[in-house]
Amino acid sequence: MAETDYYELLQVDRTADDKTIKSSYRRLAMECHPDRNPGCEISEAKFKSISVAYDVLKDPQKRAAYDRYGHAAFQQGGGGGGQGFEGFSDIFESVFGEFMGGGRGRGGANSALRGADLRYDLEITLEDAYHGKSEQIRIDVAAACDVCHGSGAKEGTSAKGCPTCAGHGKVRAQQGFFVVERTCPTCHGRGQVIADPCTACRGEGRVEKTKTLELKIPKGVDEGTRIRMTGEGEAGARGGPAGDLYVFIHVARHDLFQRDGTTLFVSAPIGFSTAALGGTIEVPGLDGEVHEIRIPPGIQSGKQLRQRGVGMPVLNGRGQGDLVVQVDVETPTHLTARQRELLEEFRTTETGSESPQAESFFSKLKGKLAGE
Repeated sequence: MAETDYYELLQVDRTADDKTIKSSYRRLAMECHPDRNPGCEISEAKFKSISVAYDVLKDPQKRAAYDRYGHAAFQQGGGGGGQGFEGFSDIFESVFGEFMGGGRGRGGANSALRGADLRYDLEITLEDAYHGKSEQIRIDVAAACDVCHGSGAKEGTSAKGCPTCAGHGKVRAQQGFFVVERTCPTCHGRGQVIADPCTACRGEGRVEKTKTLELKIPKGVDEGTRIRMTGEGEAGARGGPAGDLYVFIHVARHDLFQRDGTTLFVSAPIGFSTAALGGTIEVPGLDGEVHEIRIPPGIQSGKQLRQRGVGMPVLNGRGQGDLVVQVDVETPTHLTARQRELLEEFRTTETGSESPQAESFFSKLKGKLAGE
């Protein structure tokens, strides 16, 4: 006999959210509640049906199992001797096994397992980050045994299904109403046993090795950039695929340049006369070229001048950022007699307009002191 769809019973779409399902259930339950329909067998039967439907659809796990298997999700095994629960457990595990058991559903214990991912931290210079480079790195890693090719069994033999769990990796026992599941004590969850283990790896299928890898560092990498080397992580168990190696880049502090994304910053001291009269200075870049920076007359200390397109390269892209030169005006400290004479002569001709910021500051200060 065909059973009515739970969504039809509650009069909601299959995509309905929890709030909609709850609201519809309350409305229907009020309409056909036995207390409001005394002696009506049809209303009583409908009330029971919608209660069963709501009990399933309000539970995210039960709802997912119902969406996938329909009513069979709760009927498999016929209910004899607790097998109905066990049947549902199989379905539940196939639906949620990826989250609850790492993707190893029942019967999947003897499948090959992927190896762990590894991390390696590498420090490079800012010049390396600018130009990119190839770097050899050495790592200690659990690699597949060359003798047994990762199987763990002696050459000429192979692993066999565990007789205790029939290859499931788990055993179940019924305790009253409940079915208890635990890891197989014979194969320890692997689903297989090795009668004649490989002598090279003692049946593990993996051995510790030191590997030398060639790492290509692209231009423009920054602090914290992660480079993935596929398949260079730990070897998988029982011949499973290897994990990945993640190389985290750390850029060493530079003596001259500071970096913000693709922008390079550098401080350049200039002399008093260059600041006053203007001129040009030469700043070496990370590209190996010398860049000429024009200094406008009357520049103040701390002023930033931008040179377009000579900063850091864009990672995995085209073009470059900018070079920002911060000017620091240096006051002369060791003067010759002639230089001092010229500066004294300059001072006698000053009117205040040569340094408008200083003139404005002291004028305001005098006004404050005079109470203006």
